[in-house]
Amino acid sequence: MNIYKFEMKMLRKSIIIWALAVPVGLTFYLSFFPMLQADATGYQVVMDQFPDEFLAFFGMSRDLPMTRIDGYLSLTYGMIQIPLAIQAANYGFHMLSVEERELTADFLLTRPVTRKKIILSKFFAAFTSLTIVNIVVWFFTILSVLAFKGNDDISMKSVIVLLSSNVFLQLYFVGVGMFTSTALKKIPSVISFSMGLGFGLYILASLGAMLQSTIFKLITPYSHFDPMYILVEGRYDWSIAWISFVIIIGTLIGSYFLYLRRNIASL
Repeated sequence: MNIYKFEMKMLRKSIIIWALAVPVGLTFYLSFFPMLQADATGYQVVMDQFPDEFLAFFGMSRDLPMTRIDGYLSLTYGMIQIPLAIQAANYGFHMLSVEERELTADFLLTRPVTRKKIILSKFFAAFTSLTIVNIVVWFFTILSVLAFKGNDDISMKSVIVLLSSNVFLQLYFVGVGMFTSTALKKIPSVISFSMGLGFGLYILASLGAMLQSTIFKLITPYSHFDPMYILVEGRYDWSIAWISFVIIIGTLIGSYFLYLRRNIASL
């Protein structure tokens, strides 16, 4: 019984939807940059009227104005991180709880497969699906930046570093989703948990930026992989990014051992 192939088949429709929706959304937003740049002076006058706290909440800064392609990409990519996180969280909450919700655990666990193979196969299927979407996002992001940046200069190295953060952002949400689904007896609504986690942590990141609160920044991966910081510095903010790596390793290992010992509900 090839669980990996079965899971990939089940995720095929999801992969297509996310691989189309996220890059198209990103390209759509970036396509407005030439119009914004054409009236850069007027737009900058408007932006100067807003307080720094307002700009920070929406991922903007006077040091990285929206009239520059890197500043505009910072805001746009900050929004794109949300659906990427929701997709990852959805896979994390779904992959280990689906058998119990649909009462098919008896069938799966009576097959000649171990729990170790089940959880590893499901995880690698989810990781493969996320990687496929990431490849498409990489392609469309680079293509869109080059197509719409006009005469602006932008460090492609910084763009690549920003794109590489997708892997860790998604692993964070997959790990938290898997750990939660194995720790709780039942996940009543996967989509509610996924959207709540994805949007909730994003709001905390926005509040952390607005209030300059270190506590908020420590607990949300959106702050650990802040597009503005990465595009300006060309690297991760290692003073807080390491927290995400610890959580990724901790939740994945914890999910593995919890699943091996979990009393799985069935018929």
